[in-house]
Amino acid sequence: MSTPRFRIAPSPTGFFHVGGARTALYNWALAKRLGGTFVLRIEDTDEARNRPEWNQGIVDALAWIGIHSDDPAFEGPYLQSNFATEHLAAANRLYAAGHAYYCDLTPEQIQERSKANGKPGYDGYSRDRGVAPGPGRAMRFRVPSGSTVVHDAVRGGVTFDNDTIEDFVLLRGNGSPMFMLANVVDDITMRISHVIRAEEHLPNTPKQQMLWNALGETPPVWAHVPVLVNEQRKKISKRRDKVALESFRDEGYLSDAMVNYLMTLGWAPKGDTEIVPWATIEQNFRLEDVTHSPAFFDLKKLAAFNGEYIRALPVDDFVNAIEPWLAIWREAHPEAVWNQDVLVAMAPLVQTRIVTLAEAPGMIDFLFLADPVMDEASVTKVLRSADADLVLVSTIESFAAGEWVAESIKTAFERVAEAHGLKLGKAQAPVRVAVTGRTVGPPLFESLELLGRDEVLRRLHVGRTLTGGA
Repeated sequence: MSTPRFRIAPSPTGFFHVGGARTALYNWALAKRLGGTFVLRIEDTDEARNRPEWNQGIVDALAWIGIHSDDPAFEGPYLQSNFATEHLAAANRLYAAGHAYYCDLTPEQIQERSKANGKPGYDGYSRDRGVAPGPGRAMRFRVPSGSTVVHDAVRGGVTFDNDTIEDFVLLRGNGSPMFMLANVVDDITMRISHVIRAEEHLPNTPKQQMLWNALGETPPVWAHVPVLVNEQRKKISKRRDKVALESFRDEGYLSDAMVNYLMTLGWAPKGDTEIVPWATIEQNFRLEDVTHSPAFFDLKKLAAFNGEYIRALPVDDFVNAIEPWLAIWREAHPEAVWNQDVLVAMAPLVQTRIVTLAEAPGMIDFLFLADPVMDEASVTKVLRSADADLVLVSTIESFAAGEWVAESIKTAFERVAEAHGLKLGKAQAPVRVAVTGRTVGPPLFESLELLGRDEVLRRLHVGRTLTGGA
């Protein structure tokens, strides 16, 4: 048996879509498990929309989700534009064998005939007219009568009535190949054995299968995987949904979390958890286990996956992972006094409270700034509440002496809360806002210990000026 060959064929038209990333991962998992090859072919023939600089963006996006161009299983990238000679040669073979013919009708004439005969689309008018090749004359494929059965590894046998398929164009009037022809010829040239793609491509498959057969080749294994939908169960779209893989990367989603989550969209690992390492996914992924139903691209669930992966990181790895976002923050705040030891001490506490790496600077910035960045809504809601100033006064008195470690600080503060008849959480609120500038953050008492007694007391006094009680 020949080595299986899989492919993805994106266009360089901008960001890398999460749906394309899911499809790439499906192909990659099978290529790795079966000892096959993963081919990257960039379909760059749409000059009006493509940008050459985006080719590298595709390679980089794939690398982020673990599909590395230096892996022995990876082949490419190839450019579709480099295979124009093969496209034209295949068209000429089809014409010579009687599988194609030329048509000199203009789009306007086709539309007029469609209105007259009540049948939408092209009606095969030029099939037997013997139109010779020439400028402005398109080459069309002669669709055979009967039906076409597509054997799909996900959906089973799907039958198409050939009467519903018009004689489609292979070469435009200017002689350039259409995507349908180029796509099939590229797959044949690259010896692709499996075509795994989104279900939206299924309607094109009978046409492509006809071309494979007409060119004397055995069609590949077809597999059309479920489309991704949003919470309204509409197909996700770049016009209304967050779908750029790069944006998730830049916001601090871990690649392992993204890979794991994308693989569950239409497929699920065996067992009682969906959170599994790539090795398990690669070992267990099968096309026959992929579902037919649309898959909900749930941002909340993705965030939950990411939080799980962040919490599972060794602390040193977590510190390294958040460094790019910390570097951006330090550059924006040259006045900050950075202390790596404080970061390392705080890291385990932050790690349990964020769902993206980009959130890390906002959790710890108060430790390195001369004064915290005050959130006005928190000041209004918390520091100007009825009990705020009394709590701050009592806290200042309680913190003035005693051992300055988190547990002792907590014990002292519990006495403050009890004295004012408040639950610990509510009593903490004005202290947290005065010291950190916001109502949400890492554990308070550990933060106070790292900040130091003198600085905490200073900030509490400043906080009192914001309550109106000082």
